[in-house]
Amino acid sequence: MSLRLIIADDHKIVREGLRSLLEKEPGIEIVAEADNGLTVIDLAEELKPDVIVMDVTMPGLNGIDATRRIKANQPETKVIALSVHSDKHFIAEMFKAGAIAYLLKQNAFSELTRAIKVASEDDLYLSPKISSIAIEALVTNDGPLDPSGTSFLSGREREILQLLAEGKSAKNIADKFYLSVKTIETHRKNIMKKLNLNNLADLTKYAIRHGLTTLEQ
Repeated sequence: MSLRLIIADDHKIVREGLRSLLEKEPGIEIVAEADNGLTVIDLAEELKPDVIVMDVTMPGLNGIDATRRIKANQPETKVIALSVHSDKHFIAEMFKAGAIAYLLKQNAFSELTRAIKVASEDDLYLSPKISSIAIEALVTNDGPLDPSGTSFLSGREREILQLLAEGKSAKNIADKFYLSVKTIETHRKNIMKKLNLNNLADLTKYAIRHGLTTLEQ
C-alpha cells in the first residue's frame, strides 16, 4: 500500500520540485499540496495522510503551530519538517510540536526519500548537518532551552502574533477569527505584556526570531 503524502510549502517552485522528485518513487502517492498552515490543517483532517512534508515558515499559520494542531487530532500522521533554518530554536520547536524528522531545504532533494522511509517506520530523522546529540538534549530538556520563546503564549495568541507580524490589521484579524476588534487589541496588549515588548516593530522582530514568520512574508 502506498504512503499518502501532503506537501506544504508556500513556494510553488519548491512544491513542484518535491512533487517531481517523489512521483518517481514507488510506494508514494501525493494526495494534495498546501501553501499555508491553515490549508494543510484542513487537508490533513479531510484526507488523513500518512506523511506531511511541512515547511517551517509559512504565511497565515507557521509550520510549527500547524504541526501542533495536526498532531493533536491525528497523532498517527508523520510530519517531516523542511526548512532553510538550522537554528536550534526552530528545530527544537518543530520536534516539540510533534515532527518526526527535520530536513534542511538545501539537502531536501537528496534526503527526502530516505527521511520519508525512516519516518514511516516511526524512527527519527535529522539532516546530517544537524547535531543529533544537541537536538536530543533540547527535545528531552536535558539542555537549556530559550526562556524567551513563545511556549507560554496560548495557541490563539501565537496565531495573532504571527498575523500582526505579517502586517495584518486588528480588523483583518478580528474578521478572520470572528472576534471584535477590541478583543484582538486586548490579545495584542496581553502578548506584548507577556513578551515584555513595547511596539509592533518589536513584535515583528520577535516573531521572525522565533520562527513564526519571515521577512519574506
